[in-house]
Amino acid sequence: MAYNEYLADLVLQVLQNKNVFFEEKKMFGGLCFMVNDKMCIGIAKDKVMVRIDPEDYENLLEEPGAEPMTFTKKPMKGFLYINAEVIEEQSSLEKWIQRCLDFNPKAKSSKRKE
Repeated sequence: MAYNEYLADLVLQVLQNKNVFFEEKKMFGGLCFMVNDKMCIGIAKDKVMVRIDPEDYENLLEEPGAEPMTFTKKPMKGFLYINAEVIEEQSSLEKWIQRCLDFNPKAKSSKRKE
């Protein structure tokens, strides 16, 4: 198992309950939830990857369970990992997902033009 399917199901349920149109995409050995063709939230092993406003990065890094996303060996500003223990609390998961959804309209798409 490359990613925690239980966490993926929790994220899926929250997005469905919020009536958010999304696509699931397997990437980086995990699962990513794309909103408006942009990476929004994902699951990597036992952590949730959140895409947040880079301006809020330093403040959100202070939240319980948050740590830098170091997929490329150095922190990626605008992306955080959230530990599973924190996310399993429904209100915490919903809060992090809402932050991702709030930033999504401002996020740049990596979709290539044809």
